[in-house]
Amino acid sequence: MALRATIYRCDLTVSDVDRHVYGQHALTLARHPSETEERMMVRLLAFAMHADAALAFGPGLSTEDEPDLILRDPTGVIDLWIDVGLPDEKAVRKACGRARQVVVLAYGARRVDAWWQGNSAALARHANLRVITLTGDETEALQRLAARAMALTCTVQDGRVWMGSAAQTLELAPQQVKAADAR
Repeated sequence: MALRATIYRCDLTVSDVDRHVYGQHALTLARHPSETEERMMVRLLAFAMHADAALAFGPGLSTEDEPDLILRDPTGVIDLWIDVGLPDEKAVRKACGRARQVVVLAYGARRVDAWWQGNSAALARHANLRVITLTGDETEALQRLAARAMALTCTVQDGRVWMGSAAQTLELAPQQVKAADAR
């Protein structure tokens, strides 16, 4: 018998001062049996950093060639494709061909630097790609906020992110290592 996804619920309040986006989101996250809580919380952070009423979680780890989060316009065109982790260059190239904007939120402690060094030259060609990195300490701290039922607040200002629960608040400093070209 196959293992089922573990369901997490999150009431997320977002105040993104940089984009002037404010809102409350009642989210349901399905954590695939092979997904860590750390990865799930990075997906939640990616949602908070790009919050939009139409932003949706993708089908998850069980489906290849699909984003972790996706935003479509009313005609079905993919406006935003978000991958978390350390995707291979071929997958990022495909995503850049399918979406107007692609964001990779890279994490994985020391592996992020090696991944970026190995892929930066090839990824530099994609004008619609942004790459943001998180440190291992940041994702470990983020994982400690995980609970089956969460009430979290997220504030984004000047490129910094504060994510908190009633018990604690974390300050994260995501680093943009590649910006998308201005259009």
